[in-house]
Amino acid sequence: MTKKIAIIRVRGRINIRKEIRDTLSMLKLYNKNHCVVIENTPQNMGMIKKVKDFVTYGEIEEELYKELVTKKGEEYTGREKDSKEKIDYSRRYLVLDNKKYKKYFRLGPPRKGYGKEGIKKVFSKNGALGNRGEKINDIIRRMI
Repeated sequence: MTKKIAIIRVRGRINIRKEIRDTLSMLKLYNKNHCVVIENTPQNMGMIKKVKDFVTYGEIEEELYKELVTKKGEEYTGREKDSKEKIDYSRRYLVLDNKKYKKYFRLGPPRKGYGKEGIKKVFSKNGALGNRGEKINDIIRRMI
């Protein structure tokens, strides 16, 4: 099983180049404090590298992922196939315990903030952006 990567959008939508805005919407990170959990593949890592100045990311623990889905997951109520039964919409939702959830999670702002230097500096310099590694779990717990 491949590792899962949690991505949280940290910065808003003002003054973003179009290709970065498109990549964020492909990742389903529509607004600030939205979170998405995706597989660790080279294609996904390329998209993360493109938007690294607007998001923070890291490897999420399996127990925390299940807790995130149960507490903050919104149930998917859309249809599963089109009216002619040709197009399958199963990629729009994820299934956990026989329930369908949307692929993104709306989180609150983190208690005690993102970091000492704010949302304009990288995590290695006490900011909020970029790769957090295992410490992404701490910020997700503070945002649930």
